[in-house]
Amino acid sequence: MTALFTLDPQAVRMVRADSKQQILADLSRCFAQVYMLDGEAVTDGIDEREKLGSTGFGRGVAIPHARIDGLERPVAAFFRLENPVEFASADGMPVDCVFGLLSPSQAGATHLQALAAISRMMRDERMHERLISAPNAEALYGLLVNVLDRDAA
Repeated sequence: MTALFTLDPQAVRMVRADSKQQILADLSRCFAQVYMLDGEAVTDGIDEREKLGSTGFGRGVAIPHARIDGLERPVAAFFRLENPVEFASADGMPVDCVFGLLSPSQAGATHLQALAAISRMMRDERMHERLISAPNAEALYGLLVNVLDRDAA
């Protein structure tokens, strides 16, 4: 709900997962259901990007992302994991927050701007702590939208 991307409340979830592959599969399903996208295209896009190198950002955060056909504007999803999961992150730490981003195929600069905004937000240690301690998905969504709206202004 910022100028850079759409974050639907239904795409903000608390998730139990045992592996990176399960997280990516759940994320792809979430994107397909919430934003009415072709699930196979979403999965292919995320998997292709992950083959280039882990989107494990470090400090407990992963930002899986892809550009796919069939989108008019960037869309996002956020998972707070019940337990940290190994994600082949740059710093070797498991992840507990996963912020997914899908952008239209031709959205070069827009995609990079959205990734930068997510990265800035997730580098904020206080924000990370708030996300980890949020009691439910509604609280997570409120925290995220609060920061996104503030940064968009």
